[in-house]
Amino acid sequence: MKYPIVLLLLLLSMFCCFGQDQMSVHYKIYNTAKKRLVSADDIINDLTNADVLFFGEEHNDSTGHYLEALLFKKLTEKYPDKSALSLEMFQTDCQIVLNEYLAGFIREKNLITEGRAWNNYKDYRPLIEHAKDTHTPVIAANAPTRYTNMVTRGGLSSLDRLSAQAKAWLAPLPIDTATGTYYEKFVDIMGGHSAMGDMKIYQSQNVWDATMGWNIAQFLKSHPGFKVLQVNGGFHSEEKLGSCAQLKKYLPKTRILNIAAYADDSFDKPDWTKFEKMGDYIILTDPKLPKTF
Repeated sequence: MKYPIVLLLLLLSMFCCFGQDQMSVHYKIYNTAKKRLVSADDIINDLTNADVLFFGEEHNDSTGHYLEALLFKKLTEKYPDKSALSLEMFQTDCQIVLNEYLAGFIREKNLITEGRAWNNYKDYRPLIEHAKDTHTPVIAANAPTRYTNMVTRGGLSSLDRLSAQAKAWLAPLPIDTATGTYYEKFVDIMGGHSAMGDMKIYQSQNVWDATMGWNIAQFLKSHPGFKVLQVNGGFHSEEKLGSCAQLKKYLPKTRILNIAAYADDSFDKPDWTKFEKMGDYIILTDPKLPKTF
């Protein structure tokens, strides 16, 4: 993937300028409870009373990726040996490959190919490299695509035919389809009920969400006191629905904070009331900066 020169400079600044945040003019962080602008440090400090921070991203937002790396670095500094990273971008059956890379056993090219890394892996590479350098665990949280595709074609019941080993890579069956507000949001984004057809595509969305929530819950059960940064596409955690809601089903006492980040045309003069229901923190980034793809 070829990056614009401006973006290369931006990414390089991650490694050189964390102490002096030269990117701060290109993002605004709004605390929806306090109704004021805050800093990245404020978010990390608020994790004193939370277990998981969901970062709902736009996958091609260069500034959003910068902030993910910044927050992760600050998290590991505040909670050394008590931090973890969880990613939509790696699937559960690739956990062993990811672990082998973090341990230094295999090369990066093997992680990318055998770990089925996303095409824009370079956007997440700073997170993985920081985790490797600091010996921080990383959760491959997402359901294998072949199984969500099964559900899209055959519905949730199709998963019953899988082997015990295959089922272990998913949230426990049957999976709650989280109807209500989340369903209506999904219908809207798909273009209305007429575009939905049967429920299968919505069921596959819930397999995705539930598996991410389940894997975070399992990690927290075996690592009490840890703080987890979960990175996923925004829809999975807006309004604390999707993966957030599924996590609470599996581990009800989990304390969650969520970020909803957007590269928005209103960046210079935002109307925060348009966004505030989406998260505990709203991050708006400068839409004039180049996208990563």
